[in-house]
Amino acid sequence: MRTILFLVRKEFLQIFRDHTTVAQIFMIPVVQLLVLSNAATFDLKQTRLLVVDEDRTTVSAGLVQRLEGGRQFRVVRQAPSDQVAEQALLDRDVTAVLHIPRHFEEDLVQHRRAKVQLILNAEEGSAAGIIQSNATTILSDYARELSATLPAGRRSFTGTMRPAPLDLRTQRWFNPTRNYKHYMVPALLVALTTIIGLLLTAQNITREYELGTLEQLNVTPMTKLQFIAAKLIPFWLLSLVIFTIGLTIGKLVFGIPMRGNLVLVYLALMVYLIVVLGLGLWISTITRTQQQAMFVAFFVILIFLLMGGLFTPLDSMPDWAQAVAEANPVKHFVFIMRSVLVKGAGLETVGTTILGLAAAGLAVLMLAVRRYRKYAA
Repeated sequence: MRTILFLVRKEFLQIFRDHTTVAQIFMIPVVQLLVLSNAATFDLKQTRLLVVDEDRTTVSAGLVQRLEGGRQFRVVRQAPSDQVAEQALLDRDVTAVLHIPRHFEEDLVQHRRAKVQLILNAEEGSAAGIIQSNATTILSDYARELSATLPAGRRSFTGTMRPAPLDLRTQRWFNPTRNYKHYMVPALLVALTTIIGLLLTAQNITREYELGTLEQLNVTPMTKLQFIAAKLIPFWLLSLVIFTIGLTIGKLVFGIPMRGNLVLVYLALMVYLIVVLGLGLWISTITRTQQQAMFVAFFVILIFLLMGGLFTPLDSMPDWAQAVAEANPVKHFVFIMRSVLVKGAGLETVGTTILGLAAAGLAVLMLAVRRYRKYAA
């Protein structure tokens, strides 16, 4: 027993002697718990709503106010017609569109019944179901109030049952059948490509350091940029192959739609991989062992995946988490994949996002090059 205690003491001394490992052990779980507890939630706090009010009456305004009053919907845009609705849903500026037709108030007064339409972005099937349920509950309460206050109409009804004053008609765009695979398979493909690429590159330079070959490479006449590029290109090509295999399986096995241009998908992929692999190489330059590199890489991957909109809707996150998620490359590539494959979006929708990824890729590569120069000194 005494021998075991001495060995345990030696292990503790060895662990706490490495300050980097100590920081990873205690700080990373705390940060993950604080951040992910707020990000990984299925509770939809506020749904961004676009309102197309063609009636523009007191009753139609009251309907919109009732939706906002429940704090489950937030009107972010108003439009005179449905022409901008599709583009707003494609760009994810809004999650739902409420269309109030002309003669809405007149139909309520004369016939005690009027139509109202709710258009949902149904690519996130579970979220669309929650939004529809919330809207139905709020509109049903408003309908009961209207039924009690509206004057008697021209129509007479037999029996005790009368139709509800609001005839809510729902349309689900982009994924009308709410097929979960159409929503998840593109996102899982992004996740797998990210995990493999980031883990492999994160261990790359540290492996050279542990084997003792890094010092031999440092005395060669190659530049730091050449070194980083040579480390990145093989994994970049391998990741393209892995993605292609996964995309083929997704189409043949799961039947995911491919409504958009695949060339656009691969253009975004090539840019996205520079960001991910460059980040992995940067991690490899700030760590000394493969164990440390894996620890940091898993921390980054977990943050990326759970704050990227893969498994939980981005609308369910608090405002600060949504702001942080804007710096998450996974979030933007998932948006591109779902927009192009599921929605059939074009360059006008995802072009700005691709440019943003390109800027991030350049910044990460320059950071890796600069850090490697300090590390090799």
